[in-house]
Amino acid sequence: MERLRFLVRIVEKQVKLLHRSDLALFEPNQMSWVLSDLETDDLLANALETFVVRFGRLQDILGDKLLPKLLIALNERPKSFSDNLDLAEKLGWIESASDWLAMRELRNQLIHEYIEDVQTLKLALDKAHAFVPELGQVAKNLILEISRRGWLKMA
Repeated sequence: MERLRFLVRIVEKQVKLLHRSDLALFEPNQMSWVLSDLETDDLLANALETFVVRFGRLQDILGDKLLPKLLIALNERPKSFSDNLDLAEKLGWIESASDWLAMRELRNQLIHEYIEDVQTLKLALDKAHAFVPELGQVAKNLILEISRRGWLKMA
């Protein structure tokens, strides 16, 4: 249970950090920089990289760490990533396992591939930005389930 509580603390922190990065990068009229200044403006490049890293990190913590630990705490045996997502969807913790898999593919694209085409990069970032509220909601759903069972109060 201590590991579960630790992961909840990390998730809460990461949700806040991603939200801050999202606001900094996507506030009105900010995305014009992607098309014009990304290669020459280090502050913008760092803001973009920070957003991408935080976007991927929160997905990893939720899908690869917190979800399996929660399933174990519920006496469920964690299975493959996609099977865990299917179960999380059935339990109402995530809206759509297929959306989550699409989000994971997007994360892999942003983190592991160098997107040279600016329009492709902008489309990928817009998709990631659109997924941020869903990540926050999934975090909230998992934490509420843990809290509802009284596992956050245990010492």
